[in-house]
Amino acid sequence: MTMPTTAPSPTGSAVGGAPLADVTSSDSSLRRFLHGLPGVDAVGLEARAASLGTRSIKTTAKAYAIDLAISMIDLTTLEGADTAGKVRSLAAKALHPDPTDRTVPTTAALCVYPDMVATAVASLAGSDVKVASVATAFPAGRSALAVKLADVRDAVAAGADEIDMVIDRGAFLAGHYLKVYEEIVAVKAECGAARLKVIFETGELSTYDNIRRASWLGMVAGADFIKTSTGKVAVNATPANTLLMLEAVRDFRAQTGVQVGVKPAGGIRTSKDAIKFLVLVNETAGEDWLDSHWFRFGASSLLNDLLMQRQKLATGRYSGPDYVTVD
Repeated sequence: MTMPTTAPSPTGSAVGGAPLADVTSSDSSLRRFLHGLPGVDAVGLEARAASLGTRSIKTTAKAYAIDLAISMIDLTTLEGADTAGKVRSLAAKALHPDPTDRTVPTTAALCVYPDMVATAVASLAGSDVKVASVATAFPAGRSALAVKLADVRDAVAAGADEIDMVIDRGAFLAGHYLKVYEEIVAVKAECGAARLKVIFETGELSTYDNIRRASWLGMVAGADFIKTSTGKVAVNATPANTLLMLEAVRDFRAQTGVQVGVKPAGGIRTSKDAIKFLVLVNETAGEDWLDSHWFRFGASSLLNDLLMQRQKLATGRYSGPDYVTVD
């Protein structure tokens, strides 16, 4: 088990009774706060994640979990070869994941590059499926702040409901926490009514302590969601790093009353994996997060496996990949 963290209050006291404005007033004060968070027991964290992953979910509960996981997917295409036709095709799949069974829930969102937002918005008009867009020079985040903010403005102007930004990992790893904080604040301001997901790229942060610090930094800066990864590096979402982030949002709400969502992304490909993550959510953050408004899967291939498992539960037969659409 990891130790509970101590979150600052956005409107009240933070470290040693100091106002949050003082905590975020300089790199040194922000560093004192973030490095004052309890260290992560890596062995305990991984053991807890592994233990929760052994829970057996059967029959009715499994059917419920599969539908819940489908409803939490951000169906994603983020390739240089993306076309308007591909986005329209994925929008149709987001609306009706299994065209032969209209009882299958819609996905939570369709996630695309900013230049494809307008196509996604038009394709999903009148539905509850959100349009999410990556921004801020995704996935590396290596551009000037003005360029990043223009990227966000373009996506929001085109109709994006949600923005997925990447933090400046170089600045974070160099200890320039205030720069990262101010960038998130600036992006949040450009989002308007759109919800902001802040991507840490946990595979590049090296340590669990850094993931904990990034989680608090993102939440203090105003993130609506904290997200593990871009899906573009070798190590993406894992049960352990997601558990750590779930502990962070749980403790942040306990201290501040502010609820923040969590989005593991990259590497979650099977129904079995998705259900393990749902167990993590239920056992760590609680039932309040078992909703697409507060928990998402960033995935592309996961949906097909969920559909095949759903068909197997309904018919007793495993239909195979030929019975679902190829994205």
